[in-house]
Amino acid sequence: MVSEANPRWERHKHPATRAFQAIRIRVNHELDDLEDLLDGAIDLLAIGGRLVIISFHSLEDRLVKRYMRNMARGEQLPAGVPVVDSALNRRMKLVGKAVRASAEEVAANNRSRSAIMRVAEKIQ
Repeated sequence: MVSEANPRWERHKHPATRAFQAIRIRVNHELDDLEDLLDGAIDLLAIGGRLVIISFHSLEDRLVKRYMRNMARGEQLPAGVPVVDSALNRRMKLVGKAVRASAEEVAANNRSRSAIMRVAEKIQ
């Protein structure tokens, strides 16, 4: 049924792969659990502590990326408001860029092909 709905889904993958992934994510409340973890993570870290998260699909990575970006930006104020940097209440700083598995890692562990690691450090 899935392949009939979209016969050119993704090359080299069974058409039902994404459908079953979506069902698993929904049934297991995976995104809700990740949001709960992120909401409490900053309070569990000491200043200088690092939050390292490895996500395995784009929905997870989007949540992690936005969370870390928002913690690093601090409060968003309207453009043109004269405010000093310290008043933005930045709680984290991003450490490096997103890291993907190397070709050697993917060759040794095929499941690592979709893994993305992001790191942020608590600053206050």
